[in-house]
Amino acid sequence: MLRRYRWMALLALVLVLAACGEYRFRGGIIDPPFEAPDFTLTDQHGQPFRLSEQRGNVVMIYFGFTNCPDMCPAALADMAAARRQLGAEGNRVLGVFISLDPERDTQERLGRYVTAFDSTFIGLRGSEAELAPIVKDYGVTYARRELPGSALKYTIDHSTFIYVIDAAGRWRVLFPHGAAVDDIVSDLRYLVRRGSA
Repeated sequence: MLRRYRWMALLALVLVLAACGEYRFRGGIIDPPFEAPDFTLTDQHGQPFRLSEQRGNVVMIYFGFTNCPDMCPAALADMAAARRQLGAEGNRVLGVFISLDPERDTQERLGRYVTAFDSTFIGLRGSEAELAPIVKDYGVTYARRELPGSALKYTIDHSTFIYVIDAAGRWRVLFPHGAAVDDIVSDLRYLVRRGSA
């Protein structure tokens, strides 16, 4: 009888330790994780970029536009800071910015914009028709809003999330605007070290 209680106590201890060792994501968890919707767009060098061909790297994706006055620069700055804080592990993290303003965001403009935050960042653009299924798949909301009397003529109101895709191509985490950089770093580090598992 005593032996059985000892066995049960040992089993309970093992379960507690296992639970303590399980990583807890800091961002919004996609549970269960699923394969990220694939897409192909054109990068700032005029080359096709296909998400499914980035397997082996963790990918951060942000949807915005280069004339964005606040949300986009803040998000890209956070993405760049997180990548820097990862040190050498940051080499396995891609930062991707998808333009919601193909009318103004040319390849050259995108290239200047994203690389001002991180020289490795990738800027993507496509036609409205090419963007439509992508924003639908990722639940992105955006709308053009006219600015009468402004030299900009219009702005774009849009949702502000950082999407994180793991090295196996699965959508794992979603960070809202204003998420702590330390939280982003923690989740990226875990996913980089976990690899394609």
